Amino acid sequence: MPRSLWKGAISFGLVHIPVEMYPAVREHSLDLTMLDRRDFSPVGFKRYNKNNNKEVSWDDIVKGYEYSDGEYVVLSEEDLRRANPEATGTIDILAFVDADDVPLLYYEQPYYLAPGKGGDKVYALLRETLRKTGKIGIATVVIRIKQHLAALVCVGDAIVLNTLRFSDEIRSTDELKIPAADAKASAISDKELQMATALVEGMSDEWQPEQYHDTYREDILALVEKKVAAKETKTITMPGPERERAPSNVVDLVALLQQSIGKKPARQASAKRGEEEDEAPAPKTRKAPAKPKAAAAKRKSA
Repeated sequence: MPRSLWKGAISFGLVHIPVEMYPAVREHSLDLTMLDRRDFSPVGFKRYNKNNNKEVSWDDIVKGYEYSDGEYVVLSEEDLRRANPEATGTIDILAFVDADDVPLLYYEQPYYLAPGKGGDKVYALLRETLRKTGKIGIATVVIRIKQHLAALVCVGDAIVLNTLRFSDEIRSTDELKIPAADAKASAISDKELQMATALVEGMSDEWQPEQYHDTYREDILALVEKKVAAKETKTITMPGPERERAPSNVVDLVALLQQSIGKKPARQASAKRGEEEDEAPAPKTRKAPAKPKAAAAKRKSA
């Protein structure tokens, strides 16, 4: 079980729900190490005192706020907690709003909330109330040293706290060249809209998140395995000629849509091939070795 990164309570009205916060997502990024191209040794970083250039250990590091040029106020973890004890330990629900009223642009980072000791019943009460009403709770919470706006959302049997961006963090689209709905240059004919709708309906499917995965990461890991097998671990691949890009101006949009409708999506076609292979009798041949992509992904996950 993962360690909780925050303990406190949800508060609205006179209701007090003890909860613990857990990460709801995990990153599968490529951990690339910076190397010195002269001998391929790892490049390290040091924490050093900018006055005497000597290295500083973690035990000697404290945090400070620069209130004027070169002048700092030291702030300990206890100082940060005492500044507002209630804010640092409470998810304070300010209002309940319709879930559809908050644009996806505002959503930032999700966290699971689990009931703390003795909080099961009141946790379940809030969860079922959110589910029945279709509302989400808009709250404020301090995580580490930053206050966040947040949405409490019912997801299955869990309450998820999703941090939100404040309105002044959302950039305006005024400076972007986005076509207006009534612009003549981007006017859409009824036939074009019908064809596009048919294309969308033909590609519509149920949401199955497990069928989507990071193919680029898998390709990189396969390339790593290929270079290791070829003993090219120290070979630096230089840039080649750029590929010609497809023309951006579409002369006949309807013809392009018709061609797209007649072309089966790659995912559905590959799934059908997989079903046909499952139905066909297995050939009596020696099993082929695992492809580099699959092997690399398997080794990484292990």
